[in-house]
Amino acid sequence: MHFTGLLYRAHNPAWSRTPLSGEGAARFGGRFNRIGRPALYTSLAPETALREANQVGTLQPTTLVAYEADIGPLLDGVDIAALEPFQISPAELADPSWRDRMLSGKPVPTQELAEAAIAQGFAGIVVPSYARGAPADALNLVLWDWEERIKLVDDDDRLGLRKS
Repeated sequence: MHFTGLLYRAHNPAWSRTPLSGEGAARFGGRFNRIGRPALYTSLAPETALREANQVGTLQPTTLVAYEADIGPLLDGVDIAALEPFQISPAELADPSWRDRMLSGKPVPTQELAEAAIAQGFAGIVVPSYARGAPADALNLVLWDWEERIKLVDDDDRLGLRKS
């Protein structure tokens, strides 16, 4: 699978100066990346990105960015047949206990899926949004290898990242 189009990411403003780093995911781990593995969690719609970034409590300050993407190959995590070789089910992808498992040192099936997909050359995975209130058709694209494949949309240099 290949994706060409706009991706969106809402993140803590503390990461505004490094919107392409994946450092936060590497530092804290995520559903689809182990601690130490950089990942860029993006959404196919801005409202999904906002839901993903604010899953607990009241809306917090958030920076919403867009990326132009031309990236693949991607694992289609919405397609049950594409998941079969990895021996993981859609229910396991949606399992909310992944963080508790990670923090207690237990294996996390979604992180193991990510490592297996990376080993097979996948740049990322398309998955449903598991954020509270997300519609059934809301999708995320989690990237593990994105350098030179996506570009931050910041035509007016609002983030002040252009080098003089």
